[in-house]
Amino acid sequence: MSGFRLKKINGIKFFVIDKFEKTGIVDHLFTTKIGGVSTEDFFSLNLGLNTEDLAKNIIENFNRVSYILSTTIDKMVVSNQVHETNIRIVKEEDMGKGLIKERDYDSVDGLITNIKGISLVTFYADCVPLFFLDPNKKVVGLAHAGWKGTVGRIGGRMIDKFVNEFKCDIKNIIVGIGPSIGPCCYRVNKDVIDKFNMEFISTEKFVKLLAHNQYDLDLWEANKEILREKGVKEENIIVSKICTSCNNDIFYSYRKKESKTGRMAAIIKIK
Repeated sequence: MSGFRLKKINGIKFFVIDKFEKTGIVDHLFTTKIGGVSTEDFFSLNLGLNTEDLAKNIIENFNRVSYILSTTIDKMVVSNQVHETNIRIVKEEDMGKGLIKERDYDSVDGLITNIKGISLVTFYADCVPLFFLDPNKKVVGLAHAGWKGTVGRIGGRMIDKFVNEFKCDIKNIIVGIGPSIGPCCYRVNKDVIDKFNMEFISTEKFVKLLAHNQYDLDLWEANKEILREKGVKEENIIVSKICTSCNNDIFYSYRKKESKTGRMAAIIKIK
């Protein structure tokens, strides 16, 4: 059992984290590409705002997902991902930014809030979605962790924000590591591994040498290692171990489709 469960409502297939659901505090999901109105390369539940898909299709897809979460798009706040480690603490005045209102921030790969009813939204097509929840303090967050964000330890920076900004106790924080490209499919060159070797004492748990200048990289384990180092309890780290590249029938995969593809979304809100 991965701790992530596939559900289907109104034709939309999406994943939820069992441990998050059991708290009764949040609504959340990780979308697949099933259940929307987009066509061709973006078939069908594309939520990527920066793709070449028709804007009317993307908004309709957002409306369909919003219905499942018992909310509306004017209460959503979207990231502006650039593979860095900047984190925004989301306030009420941010609602709708990036969807129905102009976004007045750039370079945001992490979002956090403790305000009920605000839906945080981040986007994916192979990178790692990180879901955060402190059920005691009622704080939620999302982070986009590609290899650059992982090297930059965005997961650890999120934990620091929870602790420093919201006075959370690390032992109460639950983290879900969602579907993304797995070590089965994520082959990188030595220059990427060199950056990990500069930032980690040891990479043996998540790097496998295949041949000269070719490595398999396990971003799930790398992010898990970052969280463990911060003090997140082992039982509070839930790893989906679902590869977006292997399962291209239900997921968009940037690598599999050579970049022209849609985007899934991670979404979370406090009830």
